[in-house]
Amino acid sequence: MSLSQPTRPTMRDVAALAGVSLKTVSRVINGTPTVDPALVSQVQRAAAQLNYRPNLTASSLRRRDGRSLMIGLILEDIANPYSSAIYRSVEDVARALGVGVLAGSIDEDAERERELAGALFLRRVDGLIMVPAGQDHSYLLHEMKMGTAVLFVDRPPTYLAADSVVSDNRAGAANGVRYLISHGHRRIAYLGDLASIATAQERFAGYRDALREAGLTLDHHLVRHNLHTIDAAAAAATELLTGPKPPSALFSEQNLVTIGTVRALRAAALQHRTALVGFDDFPLADLLEPGVMVVAQDPAAIGKLAAEILFRRIHGDVSPVQEHVVPTRLIKRASGTIPPLVRQHPFGV
Repeated sequence: MSLSQPTRPTMRDVAALAGVSLKTVSRVINGTPTVDPALVSQVQRAAAQLNYRPNLTASSLRRRDGRSLMIGLILEDIANPYSSAIYRSVEDVARALGVGVLAGSIDEDAERERELAGALFLRRVDGLIMVPAGQDHSYLLHEMKMGTAVLFVDRPPTYLAADSVVSDNRAGAANGVRYLISHGHRRIAYLGDLASIATAQERFAGYRDALREAGLTLDHHLVRHNLHTIDAAAAAATELLTGPKPPSALFSEQNLVTIGTVRALRAAALQHRTALVGFDDFPLADLLEPGVMVVAQDPAAIGKLAAEILFRRIHGDVSPVQEHVVPTRLIKRASGTIPPLVRQHPFGV
């Protein structure tokens, strides 16, 4: 014997229980101010008794402006501190405007990016903010022509004209490496995220800029790309630190890469002998011993600015699309001030 699936109460059920017309229930739910207060109370009591919840997706189809009062947010990984800070700032701006946020993670998967974007569009979101994983965003053009606002954060779009909010990645990385050079380091290793990611490319370019300005030759033996997990970063850092010519300093290009690098340094008991500057701050970085020096982005400012621009677009702003660049700042902590180890000849020569 099978049990039937319980059905959700409808406006017709509310109308029948309240003893009013379906039109009256609709006007009460939509907040029409001319409804008699007694009828409003009558409908609200019936709705509460039935535990009725309005179908906001369906009601959005009947709104005069066609808006759903929802926006979509696609992030690399909501669990990452950088992504979660962006999420919170976007949510704060949206909440103040009475708008909800539907969010998801794509884990640097271009196919998942397309699937999640499609799912959000089916829910009639009024706008979409995304950290892209793919290399071709022209598939979004149709939705943009249909009136859905689209904005990119962290990385600019490709094959699509759309607003973006990004950090000054190249200059920030160069500043971090310059600091190590100014403290006497000449063998500075680079540990980076996936080489296909635009931000990783920009930060590696900043690393090279700083070396070139100082007259230092890029040593490819000190460069490691495609470190997308903490474990991969720890393994790469360990390989560098235990090699025949270890670096005196490390520059790690992303917060999870930095965490893996810190683990490798501590496992080798080199955290007080090898300098480290990372890109992206992370929780407890200042409480480690030594504290980890970082080039800090401002994800809260990025999220807030992105949401503000998106809502301006939703409300009719037709100004030319623009890339907005948010500056980074160097947070000086002890790991970046460690001097290069002076290796003495065994006979003092």
